[in-house]
Formats: sequence, structure tokens, C-alpha cells
Amino acid sequence: MAMDTFSAKKLYGGGDHMPPLVMAAPQRYIQGPGVISRIGRYIGIINVKRAAILASRRAIVAEGARVTESLHSNHIESVDCIFDGECSLPEIEKHVAALKDENIDCLIAVGGGKPVDAGKSIAWRLDIPVVIVPTLASNDAPCSALSVLYTPEGASDVVEFYPTSPTLVVIDTDIVADANERYLVAGMGDAMATWYETRICLNNLDARTPLGARPTIAACAMAEICAHTLFEHGEAAAKSVVANQNGTALEKVVEANTLLSGIGFESGGLALAHPMALAYTQIDELHTNYLHGEMVAMGTMVQLAMEQSEDAKKVAQFFARVGLPIHLGQFSMSPQDTNKLDIIIESAMANANSHQMPMVVTEDLLLRAIMDAHELGLRIAEEIGDEAYQRLRA
Repeated sequence: MAMDTFSAKKLYGGGDHMPPLVMAAPQRYIQGPGVISRIGRYIGIINVKRAAILASRRAIVAEGARVTESLHSNHIESVDCIFDGECSLPEIEKHVAALKDENIDCLIAVGGGKPVDAGKSIAWRLDIPVVIVPTLASNDAPCSALSVLYTPEGASDVVEFYPTSPTLVVIDTDIVADANERYLVAGMGDAMATWYETRICLNNLDARTPLGARPTIAACAMAEICAHTLFEHGEAAAKSVVANQNGTALEKVVEANTLLSGIGFESGGLALAHPMALAYTQIDELHTNYLHGEMVAMGTMVQLAMEQSEDAKKVAQFFARVGLPIHLGQFSMSPQDTNKLDIIIESAMANANSHQMPMVVTEDLLLRAIMDAHELGLRIAEEIGDEAYQRLRA
């Protein structure tokens, strides 16, 4: 099915009339210890007799095996699909071709952000529901009705929008607790941006969400409590993952990273932080060595610097305590990398979301914000130290 058959912005925006408010969310969101083993029962909300399971080679024999067991115990057949690592159009089309004659009723995407986004894209092309089973809380992709596609080399390519949200999101917090701490921390970087971007959009009468609609107050409220949750429980949740232990703090942060941030950004809007994150992927050293949430954290620093926000120091201190990068030296760059900075600035300027900021965003202003964020990050790193950052990269 050709992707130009659906455009969220044509559906909700455009024309001479003010676009509507639109709230998008999964049909069901289920989170807790051990829930992956009950997915065969949960999937009963849709009529499924045969499902495809998309996962990496590692996950297909780990979490994928638990999904398979639960499906089979509930009389649902399954087909395994190996995700080869990049959410690119060739990878997506490969699976569409392989599955089109398999008579499957839904696709279950198991893993981190890229297999999740690939799963949504494949399911849309096959015109079947998608069920998301995140094995990490590293980003807010699971709940959204869009996918970020990359080139086979890993640079940001295009964003696809879908007419419906995932049917079911099932996130097992015991699995998240057993994952590397860096993934949870990256998810905090992605989630923290949600509040600072949505509050910009809510106060901008011309701002539009990724759906092409006006921001909802509900999504902005979710984004605000998302940030509060991270500030209050983020450090404790990271310690839980270090100890591979589940608990209240981890449960709260997983919900913030996944549900609150996912609904918050899609129905609340984006500003500068995410365009910066996508711009960073144009630099090979960045998209190969840093996670999406780490790049968003750096983008959030730039946005807050441009706003001259009183929260900039507070956010930088939090990022330093949990181990997110806060200055160019922690981001494989320096202020002297003018060629790389030019590429990043050009890419960010081309993203419409950058221009939802309350000021006119220019190349000079963006460069100044990058340098101001860098200087703030250096001061905070000296004040707090970089032990957490170094530990996550040991």
C-alpha cells in the first residue's frame, strides 16, 4: 500500500479553517512485571488466528520466544521475522514482500525503537493491526501513530504517519529492569523534551502537532507530569536497572518514558529539541555512537538555551546526574567542528518543527544556542562531575 494514501496533515490540517484538536493514543496500554507472558490473552481484543513476530535475531529467541509461547497457548499461530537492525525502506519492503501471502491477522513488533517503528510501517502496508512489545524504555515510539525511517546507513530519512495508533502496547517492566541502564537513561532524555516542546506549542496559536492538528491541553498535562516524574524518580529508576531490580520508581519512569511522552509529543507537538536530534543523525559519528534519546537531550539543551529558559540549569543538572551528554565534548564534537555544525544547523533549519519556537529561528541564532548550551553543559559537568556519563560508556 503506497504511503501517499494517507496524510495526517491533509486529514486534520490545511484549508482555510483552523484545524481541530486531535488526541491520539493506543487502544490499550498494558505495563507491569511479567505481562509479556500474557500477551496471547491480551491480544484477544482483536480477532487473531495467525500473527507475525518481528524482532532482532537476539530478541526472537529471547522475548520473542515468550511471545510465541503465550500465543500458542491461546491457539494463535505465529511466523517469525528477523529484523536486521535499521528501520529503512528496503528493510520494511523486504518484510512486506515476505509476509503478504502468509495470511497473518496482526504484526507483533518486539524490541527497541527501530523494530517498533519498522513494525508499524510494515503493518500499515499489509493493512493489519500492529501490537507493540517494547523490550526497552529508551524512547517514546511505542504509543505513536508514526515511524521515523532512516537510510540504510542510519541517517534520518523521512517520517511516515498512519491513520491509527497501535492496537496494543505491552511493556514488561521486568525485561526493562534487566536491560542496560543506558537505554532507560536515553529514554529519559527523549521524554524530558516532551514537556519543553509541548509547552512551546500550547502557547503558539500557529503550532501544529505531528498530526497536523492543534495541541491538546490533555497532552500537555501528560507532558508536564512526565517531566515531574523524571525529576522525582529518574535517578532511583536508573539505580534499579543497575541492580536489575524492578520497583515503584522504575514503573513510574517506564510509564513516563513510554506512555506519557508518547501521547504527549504526538498530541502536544514538537519544537526545536527533536529537529536537532534528527539533524545530529546526519553526522556519522553521532548516529553510530549515540542513542536517539541522548541526541534529544542535547537538542533540549539547545532549545532551552535559545529560550533563555530558567529551567536550563535544572535540566542540565538532571541530565548530568543520570549520565546524559550535556556538552559537545561528551558528544564526539567540539565548537571548532564548523563543517559538522553547518550540516546540523542546515538540517534543523529545514525541519518545520524548528519554526514553532516563539522567536524567529535563524542559522546565527541556532549556532549561538548550540554554543550557549555547550558552555552551560561545561559548567554543570565541572560542578557535578561526569561519573554517571562515563559509567554508561564503560
